[in-house]
Amino acid sequence: MSLLPELRYPTVTELVRSARALAAQRPGVCRLRQVGVSRAGRPLQLLSIGHARRAVLVVAGAHSNEPAGGPAALAVARRVLAERELRADTSWHFLLCADPDGASLHVTPAPHSLFDYHLGFFRPAGAEQPEWAPAMLPPDRLPPETRVLTGVIDELRPYVQVTLHGTDLGGSWVQLTKDVRGIAEPFAKSAAELHIPVETGASDAAGWPASGPGVHVMPAPGAGAAYPSMPDDARRSTWYHAHRYGGLTAVVEVPMWASDLVDDPTQHPAPAAAMRRLAGRLLRQSQAVDQVLTDALPRLEGAGGPLLRAATWGLALVPGLAADWVHTRPADDTRAYIGSVDAFSRRLPLRAAAMLLRVLRETDDRAAPRLERLVEAWSGSFADRFGARWVPLEHQIEHQARTVVAVALHAREGVH
Repeated sequence: MSLLPELRYPTVTELVRSARALAAQRPGVCRLRQVGVSRAGRPLQLLSIGHARRAVLVVAGAHSNEPAGGPAALAVARRVLAERELRADTSWHFLLCADPDGASLHVTPAPHSLFDYHLGFFRPAGAEQPEWAPAMLPPDRLPPETRVLTGVIDELRPYVQVTLHGTDLGGSWVQLTKDVRGIAEPFAKSAAELHIPVETGASDAAGWPASGPGVHVMPAPGAGAAYPSMPDDARRSTWYHAHRYGGLTAVVEVPMWASDLVDDPTQHPAPAAAMRRLAGRLLRQSQAVDQVLTDALPRLEGAGGPLLRAATWGLALVPGLAADWVHTRPADDTRAYIGSVDAFSRRLPLRAAAMLLRVLRETDDRAAPRLERLVEAWSGSFADRFGARWVPLEHQIEHQARTVVAVALHAREGVH
């Protein structure tokens, strides 16, 4: 866990600067334009290559704590410019950062450890996330970032939207709103070459059918949710907006730190018992954070903003999720799935604690040292339990870029 990242993640400003340089080098093929502004007035920039009506849309930065997507999008753009056949009958469009406000609050561009990563952690509450807001808010209350994204989809009508995501610790996987035949092989080959484990039982796709190892396809409408208490519904997210034009969405996930515990497809000896144990720890750790919050809240009047909203939102998810794990049959009985749920159960209280810690530090609150000790201990036990190893940034970028191109090429075969 002490391995220093070789490179740091670029800021949104640096991404835009690089995109502007590309557009200046190839003005006949490439252009950069502002397609809207965030709640705080930050510009949302779209880089476009080619002029064909058939379009691919690549979205980066939908989650502020997943910073590999921006440089991966630019890596794809450079490849498209270098390989003429990729743009012969297809235009490519790159939303460089879907949530620039969130990106400004996540402040660990070069984390040296999982603890360091969490000291600067930010991920907004669900209703403030551009892709997930439609699943939680009525249309008249959607944030401008969501309206910009859906507006771009309405304009381009992409046959495939690829949205670039990541995880702090685990493996790589793909989520599809419709199956794309043939991508499992290049996806697995890329992961193997770059020494990135494939997360075969991702908790984010619990209960989804798989078209190949680590490639999960949205279940048919009417299928029961693996976690009934969770408020997110992918069918109401911006992922499904492309369906109105006959398109589909692929979500590509890549880890910052890798673990071999999430790619073991063998059967777990006691999955239900393991889920109960994980639910118990989730409740205990969340209650520890909630106790700090309850103690500090009277002293935080007017403080916190999006950090405090996100922390309290995450804690509010815990009781229902723990009940799901105890009372619902496990969606998968593999060691990989239980490992993924184990990681998920650690993330929720750790992230809430990390964001609350930032609020307490900003106000010089007396509870900050106590909470910092929890964040440090939980980060360390997370890394130790999963044998975390840093995935070089260039490998994170390359794997996402390869997968984007593979999805676009294989999905194109079904488009007429």
